[in-house]
Amino acid sequence: MEQIPLPSPIHYELLLQMLERQTMSAVSQNPALRQQVNQLIITLRKAAVQQKHLEQACQFSAIEIDHRWSLNHHIGKVATPE
Repeated sequence: MEQIPLPSPIHYELLLQMLERQTMSAVSQNPALRQQVNQLIITLRKAAVQQKHLEQACQFSAIEIDHRWSLNHHIGKVATPE
């Protein structure tokens, strides 16, 4: 089986840091928005944990994971001049 493409875990961490440090302070005076941001943080944490479970299942099944940094991942080798 080919490698399973998954987002790099750093993507979750960057989003969580932005939401917790910047977005949350920007909405601190609005309880309704603060609650929505808090729910978004919870959802992202759950997604990160779910991905970790998937990675563990892949490891158990000897399936390799390809952590991707972007959608612009090119399959195959780059041609090199001879």
